[in-house]
Amino acid sequence: MIPLSFKEIAAAAGSSSELEGKTDIICTDTRKITPGCLFIALRGDNFDGNAFAAKAVEDGALCAMTERDCGLGERQIIVGDTRRALLDLAGYFKSLFDIKTFGVTGSVGKTTTKEMIYMVLSSKYKTLKNEGNLNNEIGVPLTLFNLDESHRAAVIEMGMNHFGEISRMTRAVKPDAAVISNIGVSHIENLGSREGILKAKLEILEGMKSSSPVILNGDDDMLSKADTGSRPVIYYGIENSACAFKAQEITSTDVETVFTCRFEGGSVKVCLPFTGRHNISNALAAVAAGSLAGIEPGDALEALKSFRPTGMRQNIVKKFGMTFIEDCYNASPDSQAAAMSVLGNMNCKRKIAVTGDMLELGDYSRTAHEAVGRYAAENGIDILFTYGKNSEYTAAKAKELGLGDVRHFDNKEELTVSLADEVAPGDAVLFKASRGMKLEEIINGLYGILGERR
Repeated sequence: MIPLSFKEIAAAAGSSSELEGKTDIICTDTRKITPGCLFIALRGDNFDGNAFAAKAVEDGALCAMTERDCGLGERQIIVGDTRRALLDLAGYFKSLFDIKTFGVTGSVGKTTTKEMIYMVLSSKYKTLKNEGNLNNEIGVPLTLFNLDESHRAAVIEMGMNHFGEISRMTRAVKPDAAVISNIGVSHIENLGSREGILKAKLEILEGMKSSSPVILNGDDDMLSKADTGSRPVIYYGIENSACAFKAQEITSTDVETVFTCRFEGGSVKVCLPFTGRHNISNALAAVAAGSLAGIEPGDALEALKSFRPTGMRQNIVKKFGMTFIEDCYNASPDSQAAAMSVLGNMNCKRKIAVTGDMLELGDYSRTAHEAVGRYAAENGIDILFTYGKNSEYTAAKAKELGLGDVRHFDNKEELTVSLADEVAPGDAVLFKASRGMKLEEIINGLYGILGERR
């Protein structure tokens, strides 16, 4: 980051400092103290960074931002709330740069949408994005501190669990445009209803000018009629013919999708290296974002030809004569429906799904897990393996709807062995569950067994 004086830092955080000098390093973890840094003492449910401020200075931090007097004299900046101060400081830092900024949120697919927008923007500009899961009130400001004079664009994903979180982040990010991918049921336990989730996602507009555009999924029943005030709205979609960016004439194989992207003034036929209608929607969002940054749709789609899923998001692996869909990063009823659709459309001998519990659904959990069983039956899944307490509802519903081979497990090792005994060349196998279920342990165990048997 470009250097900031401690007086400048304090003013941005609503405090004051008498300490002379500057820093170009912000640190929030005492295990990663870099000499000359500013240490910001954050509090969490199980830790209090204020208790380690003196140690941070002892280890080389020039100054500590704290919520109480830690006996550091002029080498501390005292604020009321260090988390809020971190965002305020990041917002000030971001204001020093003249860049085109996109904010991205949504219940499902926001990370993939962010990655696709990044690819499109990067085809023309040096672009900043948040890495991994740095999409919260700590990760977003730390991402913004990575801006430098060479950046011309940024795409910042914002996630949330409760009301107010996106509101606080967007006021630091100040997007020039926002993208909302969909309104599902993730975090419904905290937000009460899909209407509550829509309200929380629309908080992203609070950091934007009233004239700044918002890009919305026109196929989403709630976003297609969302109240966004007088700001310009750009819709994208597949089913909604009124969308400004539409996908038509869709065909797909196990590893790629061909479609025609239609927009005002033209159309482009493209073949992209992914499957699933949800990914087509994500690509359309990226094309729409690119259009606001002066990138022609054809050029945006050309950039997306290099797209590959990140982490454990719908990663398609071919080995042992089989196709495996590793999709263990997260799960909700909406993403389960999308994943089952991808598996259902595969050209393979048998379609096998391994699903685990979806978390943070509260009173909606039984209904949601039963829906997964329905998706499995509707998409022609041949064998369904389920794991976890709530996935018993998935198994029961699938059996009720006629899926002939359903196997429920409470033990990962037993499931892994049973799956290894079942799979055969020509099969396609989907793995899908919430991150907390660690379904990758089953994947790794399966690969190990199959490798030993070769």
